[in-house]
Amino acid sequence: MLKTWIENEFEDACILGLDEAGRGPMAGPCVVAGVVLPKGYTHPLINDSKQLSAKQRQICFDDILRDALWVMVVTVSPETIDQKNIYQSTKDSMRMIAKFSDASLVLSDAMPFNVKDKRVLDYIKGDSLSISIAAASIIAKVTRDRMMDIYDEVYPEYGFKRHKGYQTKEHKEALLKYGVLPIHRKSYEPVRQRLQANLFDL
Repeated sequence: MLKTWIENEFEDACILGLDEAGRGPMAGPCVVAGVVLPKGYTHPLINDSKQLSAKQRQICFDDILRDALWVMVVTVSPETIDQKNIYQSTKDSMRMIAKFSDASLVLSDAMPFNVKDKRVLDYIKGDSLSISIAAASIIAKVTRDRMMDIYDEVYPEYGFKRHKGYQTKEHKEALLKYGVLPIHRKSYEPVRQRLQANLFDL
């Protein structure tokens, strides 16, 4: 069970946990989630989403949606990522979620930012220290994986169901063979290299 010493330290506050999934892939959106859990909430499985199996994440996802006081998800498009960069896009999305929340204390996974009338604390590896952040990481991860599974049906030759848009050998080979898709992040390598190669072929 994930330790909740951060939540225990601020037991009188309404706490919003924030995290994202998909900062690294060269295709697909980045998904940012915010979760407010009941005070004193515990769960036998909730942890950093990367430490859980797909089946465990699904169980937690359903339980979080059932038990949470508030959940919000923001999807950041590849176009926005290319325009703003992934760091700024993620920060802007977290700030927007925090503004909509009634929480007085905001916890993020290593993403510092300011929001009027709220206290924001960022923790390195926060998803392994805070159940609120971990819950947000699970919501973001499961949501994004489902989106990439849908893209796999639209573009089956790219293998998105397996690699979720990350820079695997399979994905890079598909990019070279079939070209750049609308869901690719054009500011990311090797997508940018593939686009430059297209220009030289003209």
